[in-house]
Amino acid sequence: MSTMETENICGLKRKDFQTTINGKDTDLFILRNERGNEVAITNYGGAIVAIMVPDKNGKRANIVQGHDNIQDVINSPEPYLSTLIGRYGNRINKGRFKLHGKEYQLATNNGPNALHGGPKGFHTRVWDAQKMNDKSLVLNYISAYGEEGYSGELKVTVVYTFNDDNELVIDYMATTNKKTIINLTNHAFFSLAGIANPTPSIDNLICEINADFYLPIDETSIPTGEIRFVKGTPFDFRAPKSVGQDIDAADEQIKNGSGYDHCFVLNKEEEGELSFAARITEPVSGRTMEVYTTEPGVQLYTDNHADGYKGQNGATFPRRSAICFEAQHFPDSPNRPYFPSVLLCPEGKYKQTTIYKFGVSE
Repeated sequence: MSTMETENICGLKRKDFQTTINGKDTDLFILRNERGNEVAITNYGGAIVAIMVPDKNGKRANIVQGHDNIQDVINSPEPYLSTLIGRYGNRINKGRFKLHGKEYQLATNNGPNALHGGPKGFHTRVWDAQKMNDKSLVLNYISAYGEEGYSGELKVTVVYTFNDDNELVIDYMATTNKKTIINLTNHAFFSLAGIANPTPSIDNLICEINADFYLPIDETSIPTGEIRFVKGTPFDFRAPKSVGQDIDAADEQIKNGSGYDHCFVLNKEEEGELSFAARITEPVSGRTMEVYTTEPGVQLYTDNHADGYKGQNGATFPRRSAICFEAQHFPDSPNRPYFPSVLLCPEGKYKQTTIYKFGVSE
């Protein structure tokens, strides 16, 4: 093992992430760009466990929530903490959908609904990993026919690249041998102030989302089917405002999500284009993050259910200490024919690109 692999600035130890699960080895992979910044990923669930980027004074900190050993990743109180999500990100009403006349029943693991691919979704799988170079990691996983109740065998490739512009680029590709549904995403829990004990609240983050519309939800967090204009609602982030400004507004939608847990319909010139989705600025550190994606939607989640559980290196994660921008197709799309389609056929190829770009405000 080279010294480059043992020495890193995130303080994580490779041996703490090494175990064998069902005959497959887990490990820790460090991506490093020419600026000396780092992203650390484990192939268990494709979880991002560190993103080390500087503040306005050049001081680096980890700005993503994660754990410092494999057992804590596996047993996290937040099972989706900064992991890859599949086969279907977000919720499906009552875990049921029809595909060409046949009804499928998935596990219901979120009240009455299916969430994030089920209890044994992609976030619990050991992916085959190959580090291509200092900046790039390729993860592969074959999801068996019938796994978690889904049709078709699905072959998935996810490539993480951390380039010299401090962009974490996530490219997803998948193929199937039978018609199936697919909605992949990454559930990174971002804390731009830097994780700490306790990790600071996200209330003061300045947030902008490039969306004129959002999807209202019922009390079980399933879209009602309406596509609602953000104007005059707590969901209007077209001009930058603090996350905390309306997070506890006397609003039925805020109540249904216990804060923000809603899909925004991104403004697009054309379907599938890589375009600007969102931007946040942390006023104290000056750190910024921009989100670009080919996906039609982004789920804004404001970490409404954390309880101060322990994370890596002594950090704790209180309620609303992280923000998530899960680029994806819309929740419950299989049951809403007028939502963008999540159908994947054997002759087709699923492709998605999402970029998280880190910087500092001028």
